[in-house]
Amino acid sequence: MLEVQQDTIETTYREAIRMAIREAMQNDERVFLMGEDVGNYGGCFAVSMGLLEEFGPERIRDTPLSESAFVGIGIGAALAGMKPIVEVMTVNFSLLALDQIMNNAATLLHMSGGLFNVPVVIRMATGGGKQLAAQHSHSLEGWYAHIPGLKVLTPATLEDARWMLAAALEDPDPVLIFENSTLYNKKGSISTEVNKVNIDKASVVRNGKDLSIITYGIGLSKSLEAAEILKNEGIDVEVIDLRILRPLDTETIIQSVKKTHRVLIVDEGWRSGGISAEISARINENAFYDLDTPVSRLCGEEVPMPYAKHLEHASVPQIETIVKQCKNILQHERV
Repeated sequence: MLEVQQDTIETTYREAIRMAIREAMQNDERVFLMGEDVGNYGGCFAVSMGLLEEFGPERIRDTPLSESAFVGIGIGAALAGMKPIVEVMTVNFSLLALDQIMNNAATLLHMSGGLFNVPVVIRMATGGGKQLAAQHSHSLEGWYAHIPGLKVLTPATLEDARWMLAAALEDPDPVLIFENSTLYNKKGSISTEVNKVNIDKASVVRNGKDLSIITYGIGLSKSLEAAEILKNEGIDVEVIDLRILRPLDTETIIQSVKKTHRVLIVDEGWRSGGISAEISARINENAFYDLDTPVSRLCGEEVPMPYAKHLEHASVPQIETIVKQCKNILQHERV
């Protein structure tokens, strides 16, 4: 049998998102991008660089510094039959549009008795690690995962950065995409073949038998590196990339727990009332008797994100703290 050689290209997380936006706009004239500095400046994180020259100001639309206004415009455009991609610079700024997102985008299908879908996609940067301090660096995607009517995506890989957008644009209801700001420079290779990803399923990225790490976003690469360190010490770790925070893929989580019997949830967001607490509750509700140790969580420190580099580093989960927590779980100790 002949082996089929799959073509790949070298790219970055940032460029993968740009490719996804370009392809969406080429395939459907209803798709347009709007947000602060997405045009002439090329986007706060350079994601939309060059798209204004390619598609023009009607489809790459710079907006005033008013998140409530331009997110509301995106919702209105979606109701009118367009397919808007709304870029919000950082998740912190999205709070200025929370009324539009929660009270309009998420509720209109329900409040209209199923008559009006809102096919808007809202992208935003999230997380720390760039020394952007407390007003630009928090991980609030768990807050949005609390809201019925929204779908919450957290692409952690180049493949998901490239292909999740197409699936989000096909969804008839509002989709929020959270891009961790430290991933934009991530390099790697992806297949050139069209990949229609499932935005309802988590992914078992690494198989293991001793312990399950459940994570998303930047936590994935850190957990995979921690798993390699632990492998050298004879510890076999399974790593799950949640990919979607709403709806959570409970089935994949529980299958892993029943296999390894130990769990560590890694979440850069705050511990109290966070998505890690919801995951822990679901594990206890569905697989309590399969656990050999209590569910463990490693989350961001409950402080406003520091500016100082060493304090910012200390405030969120790191490879070394993931390794330490895993060892403590296997020793039946808590930290």
